[in-house]
Amino acid sequence: MVVLLEEIVQSLEMWLKLLRKRELHPYVNPDLDPVLLVPGVAGSILHAVDYENGHAERVWVRIFGADYKLRTKLWSRFDPSTGKTVSLDPKTSIMVPEDRHGLYAIDVLDPDMIIGREFVYYFHDMIIEMIKWGFQEGKTLFGFGYDFRQSNRFQETMECFAAKLESVFTASGGKRMNIISHSMGGILVKCFMSLHPDVFQKYVKNWIAIAAPFQGAPGYITSTFLNGMSFVDGWEQNFFISKWSMHQLLIECPSIYELMACPEFHWKHTPRLEIWRKKDDDDGNSHVMLESYSPEESLVVFNEALLSNTVDYHGVDIPLPFNLDILKWATETRKILCSAVVPSGVKFYNIYGLSLETPHSVCYGCEESPVKDLHQAEYTCVDGDGTVPAESAKADGLKAEARVGVPGEHRGILSERHVFRILKHWLKAGEPDPFYDPLNDFVILPTAFELERHKEKGFQITSLKEEWEIISRDLEDDDTNMANNRQPMVGSVSFSKVGKNQSRQEEARATLVINPQAEGKQHIELNAFHLSVNV
Repeated sequence: MVVLLEEIVQSLEMWLKLLRKRELHPYVNPDLDPVLLVPGVAGSILHAVDYENGHAERVWVRIFGADYKLRTKLWSRFDPSTGKTVSLDPKTSIMVPEDRHGLYAIDVLDPDMIIGREFVYYFHDMIIEMIKWGFQEGKTLFGFGYDFRQSNRFQETMECFAAKLESVFTASGGKRMNIISHSMGGILVKCFMSLHPDVFQKYVKNWIAIAAPFQGAPGYITSTFLNGMSFVDGWEQNFFISKWSMHQLLIECPSIYELMACPEFHWKHTPRLEIWRKKDDDDGNSHVMLESYSPEESLVVFNEALLSNTVDYHGVDIPLPFNLDILKWATETRKILCSAVVPSGVKFYNIYGLSLETPHSVCYGCEESPVKDLHQAEYTCVDGDGTVPAESAKADGLKAEARVGVPGEHRGILSERHVFRILKHWLKAGEPDPFYDPLNDFVILPTAFELERHKEKGFQITSLKEEWEIISRDLEDDDTNMANNRQPMVGSVSFSKVGKNQSRQEEARATLVINPQAEGKQHIELNAFHLSVNV
């Protein structure tokens, strides 16, 4: 590229605080500190192992035969004497595969799936990205999958996590590690840190929590208890697990109870469960009334709604009511979480999702159409990642080095380039970018680049078009209407150069268009050209 045009582009990129360096081939950087990835609920491959012959088959996640395998192998009952959720099948134990140093279980949740494989990605994109940064599986990159049915403080899980920390420490040559947790994985890590702070301090250097429901996911969990959970919508449900089957599984999962809205947390707006019902007075007149329940009061509704809930397991009716033993267990878990403190020498970072309507309060029926049965819910939404309210994810109760909001969907945030840039900076992977400040969460991503050159009648013309998208953590973002009414800012700059013999002249011009910020994003366009004349 000719000198003047190149100078314009470099100057503007410097002004935008953008340095782009692409690696053509992945490389291994042995100096990196190890990373341990910890997934959230339903984020680990689970195998059912037959006690008699040792045969193992994947029961989570699988597409074909998924509902049948879930009902026969994963349906469980909680044992209050041990705190363990035990499969109804007495011949089966649930195990997490350890292939690829734990990464296999949290990478692609159905490795056999070919068409639509991205649907079952978990940490896949992040693993690929980190390998490009120089991380190596088994040396500096590891995974920890777990049986997500169990409590986040279940003793066996805590023991496995301690063993994983030690093995990562050893495999990496005695280096303290970075933990990156997602969603409920953050609750598990916080439980371990609270229960075993000395072990955590010995092995962990940094902990980065992504989209963690530190104070619960109120709207999501309320509807889960009353209606179940569906991982896919539409016709694809026919090939996956039914909402009803998933409902029966989750009723006996302590991990789900531990994600209920924390009643002690001072919510900006207390999450509510609301029900419009038709009631008769003493005179036989009907009136429509709105019942409104706080998180603690909602327990009565859960109990009533699930009082007669049963499942048929091989011809035997098994009652599955709202489990008060699990609720008691989850209450103790909440106390453990509240007492957690980041040990000295460990740094904690928090990334939370923004810009999506996220269920907060749940309402059944309306004044014009009161309900008898709790089937179809409507939500009052707040800002968050679509599952966890930002208010909950930010409220970690810990001493944090940084808390950064990123526009993104709950699981999709693990594939966001925005998040990758933040992680790369915190993990000190690759060459440092002196123009990036993660505390201000200011990221500039190139979105388009076009370059054309041609000669005509003694003229040499070079034109360039480049576009960027700035993603900013500006919480005082313009609303959509205001942004639409504002005009873009336009600026231009030009340079010219004449040779000593006056026989050659060069000129370069550039126009910069800065569009109004909307939804946390701002689009910038650069149009430039260079003209060279030979006399």
